[in-house]
Amino acid sequence: MALEIERKFLVVNDSWKQESVATRIVQGYISRDPDRIVRVRIAGEFAYLTIKGRPTGITRTEIEFPIPLAEAHALLPLCLPPLIDKTRYTITVGSHLWEIDEFYGENVGLVVAEIELAQENEIFQPPPWLGREVSHNRNYSNSHLTQHPYTAWKEEEKT
Repeated sequence: MALEIERKFLVVNDSWKQESVATRIVQGYISRDPDRIVRVRIAGEFAYLTIKGRPTGITRTEIEFPIPLAEAHALLPLCLPPLIDKTRYTITVGSHLWEIDEFYGENVGLVVAEIELAQENEIFQPPPWLGREVSHNRNYSNSHLTQHPYTAWKEEEKT
């Protein structure tokens, strides 16, 4: 069984941008049920269908399949509105790959960094642009952002 062990953080500045590689992503959700999230993603010229289970801590089942780009384009209109629109930047810090997502549309202003780990207690080098951890705050999940966009949050929801 494929497991995703992921920690998520807010980003405090954009010093990471100069050394990163950018990919535009559009994704939608066929299911946002926390027990079975089903996502369609187009990342540049590639497309994926992803199924995620309910997280336990920062670990959950994740199975991802590459799919033809044309099929992803056909599936996006079947997704629950709205779609997520973001640029994903990747950068290596130490021995870990970081993914920084800069959101657009109704989630503009939100920038989060994610790191996937081999085990929950794995040690990693925190980069200087890393802010507060939000791994356990469901508000920052992409599926939640489709229903409750960042620009509509009250200040207390951002903490």
